[in-house]
Parts: sequence; C-alpha cells; structure tokens
Amino acid sequence: MNQTAPRSLWASRLGFILAAAGSAVGLGNIWKFPYVVGENGGGAFVLVYLACILLVGLPIMMAEFMLGRHTRRDAVGAFVQLEGKRSPWIAAGWVSITAAFLILSYYSVVAGWTLDYVYRALRGSFSGVPAATIEGMFDGLIADGPRQILWHLVFICLCLGIVIGGVQKGIERWSKILMPILLALLALLFMNGMLSKGAWEGIAFMFRPDFEKLTAGSVLEAMGHAFFTLSLGMAAMITYGSYIKRNEDLLGSSLRIVGLDVTIALMAGLAIFPIVFSVGMEPGAGPGLIFKTIPVVFSRIPGGFVLAILFFLLLSFAALTSAISLLEAQVAYLIDERGWGRKRATALLAGLAFLVGLPTALSYNSLAQWHLIGERTFFDSADLLTSNYLLPISGLLISIYVGWFWSGSEEKQELVAGGSGWVYPLWHFLIRYIAPSAIAIVLFFKMRETGLFAWFGNLF
Repeated sequence: MNQTAPRSLWASRLGFILAAAGSAVGLGNIWKFPYVVGENGGGAFVLVYLACILLVGLPIMMAEFMLGRHTRRDAVGAFVQLEGKRSPWIAAGWVSITAAFLILSYYSVVAGWTLDYVYRALRGSFSGVPAATIEGMFDGLIADGPRQILWHLVFICLCLGIVIGGVQKGIERWSKILMPILLALLALLFMNGMLSKGAWEGIAFMFRPDFEKLTAGSVLEAMGHAFFTLSLGMAAMITYGSYIKRNEDLLGSSLRIVGLDVTIALMAGLAIFPIVFSVGMEPGAGPGLIFKTIPVVFSRIPGGFVLAILFFLLLSFAALTSAISLLEAQVAYLIDERGWGRKRATALLAGLAFLVGLPTALSYNSLAQWHLIGERTFFDSADLLTSNYLLPISGLLISIYVGWFWSGSEEKQELVAGGSGWVYPLWHFLIRYIAPSAIAIVLFFKMRETGLFAWFGNLF
C-alpha cells in the first residue's frame, strides 16, 4: 500500500449514512423503479423486490462495508491485503472498479439529460405545448450529439468538483446538502401525488399484489434492480466502508441506508403514478415514462410549471449523489495502490470518464450504426455489460469469498465492534448460501435472455 497519510474517515454517522444512501439513491430509484414496477404489474413486483433487498442486497452491502473497514483499502487493495498480490480474488476488485468506471461514463450522459430537462423546465418549455411536441423533445435531445456532450461535460465537472474536495470536505459535506434537498423535493412531489385525484389508483397499483402478472422475468428483474439500486458490485460500498469508524454499527447503518433507498423508491412511485392516473395516461410506459410521459402530465395539471422544475432537480441531485460514489471508488484505487494525489487522480479519471462517455452521447445520432454486442448501440452494450454481467459477477465473487473463504473470526469481529455480533449466524447463512445462489441464477438467465451464449458461440 502506498498511502503516506492517515486515512480519512467520515466525520459523523449521519454523514456516512447520507453519503452511502446517496450512492444507493440514484436514477435507478426515481427513473427506473417506477417504470419497472409499471411494466411488471405493480404490487406483486414490489413484494418480490423488497424480499430481494432483504435476503440478498442487505447481506452483500454489509459484506462490502466489512471488507472496506477491515482493510482500510479500496476495492482492489482490500483483496490484496487479505489474500496477497497474486491472489485470483483480486479479480473481484478489478471487476467492480471496471464496472464503476464504465457506469460513470454513460451514467453521466443520462444525468446530462436530467440537467437538460431542468433547463427546459425553468424556461417553461412544457407549459401550453401539445403532447406530441413534448414527447418529441426527448427524441430531439438524444438525436443531438453536441447538446448531450455539453450536458455530459457539465455533469462530470460537478462530480469532479465534489470528489476533489476529499471525504469530509467534499463528499460528506455535499451529501449533507444534497440529500436533505433531495428528500425535501421528493416529499413535496409525494404530497402532490397523494392530493391528486389519482392517489388511490396509484396506491393500489403500487401495493395491491397481482401475482397473475408476476412472471419469471419479473422475479429476475426484481433481483437485478435490487442489486443495482443499492450500488453493490461497483466498488463504491467497499470504498465508503474503508472510511467508517471502527465502532460503527454496520447492521444498524446498513438498515438505515437500505431503508432510505427503499423509501425513496416507493415515494417516487407514489409521486409519479397518481398524477399519471389522474390524467388517464399509461403507468407501464417504459423508460419514456420520465422523459416523455411525466412532462406531458405536468403540462396538464395546475402548478405543473413548478412541479416540473422540482421533479427534474430531484432527478439531477439523485444522479449526482450516485455518480460521486462511482468516481470516488476509482480515485481511492489510484490513491491507495498507486500513491497518487487526490487532485491528480480525480482530474484524470473524470477526464477519462468524459472521453469514454462520448460514444454514449453519440449512440443515437452519429454512431447509431455502430453496434458492439449484437445489434446494440455503444450505450446499450455498455449498459448490458455492466448491469447484467459485471455487477452480478462482482457480487457473486464477493459473496462467495466472504461466505466461504474469509476468516469467520474477522467477519464476526466487524459486527461485534458495533454491537451487532448477535446477527452473525443469520447474516453468514444468507451471504454463504442465499446470496450467491440467487445471483448465480439471475446471471445464468440474463446470459440466456440477452443472447450472450449465442454471441460467444458465434465468436468461435
């Protein structure tokens, strides 16, 4: 390890919880969760999602925090310290770091869309405009490469400005600012949804189980989304865990983080579905729900101008709190393992993420004919590779290592330190048997569903 200065730690428990919750709470909660619920039948999907969070997501989150705090290292360095430089387990760290880098590169472009819509909302672009025109705005945006690149650059610079400040003065300070604002914005939108005439329809859609609509694909989707939304398998939680104080209660903190993440996802659904129902639109509208359907809804309801501004600010803040954790996970590697200074490491990695994100910004315009995996664009291929393969593989390796190969006494020590040693038998059972089995099943079916087996067959 090349560290020469004492490792930075979170200044407070609140700062750590808000930073980690900010990492977990991203576009996946507010953009993806509502339309995934809509596509998979509502309440039954929510139940399966919550089960996946508790049985798989929570144990792996605790395992990542343990690895980070025990070693005080980044995702790669944690395995180097525990198993040595030549250990094959280091692959788990590298997979997660690679996933973090690739996700940041295209996530920044998507986050740029939210900034563009904040700008449009401030200009009143959705007020008094026909629905067809509003729906066409998103198609026009993704067809405009230079506009996407501009917002992509703005977002990357925001991430750079926060991460370069360090753990306490950068990430923790801004998490204490951004997360309360995010929660306040969501609370306002939630109350608006609950006061709309579509409130009961929205509540019923979210929580009334209809198991006839629940398919095997829905169960796999719930598992995958639970994994992605908690920022697992992407080095962020190992890195954030390395900044936790020794006496921190990992179980209690993890439950609070998971609780915030789930609450925000559910509140987002209850903010969105009631107003969608109130104007008679389709709740299962897919990815276009946020960028096409919701702006149309805001154009039709009283106070829609203000609500549109609040909503897209909420999306932007959620994206930013997640993205800074992705960048920090990579920066920590260069600081810990290569001895780089924070400013140099942050500037280099932010610049590389911007460059690698350029093909994503051009995926639906200049590079629309450039296909990587099958007939998928660069953006779709990068998303497929990370969300469906790198993250589950990283999580699978971490759960197998922690469940079967890491010293049980060291694991228990991490739980005992915070006063949660009593949960060790249950946690160890889940991380040893349930989590790896569930992830392996999802990974297998995702590979079959996305045609990766056939793709490999064609290569040879």
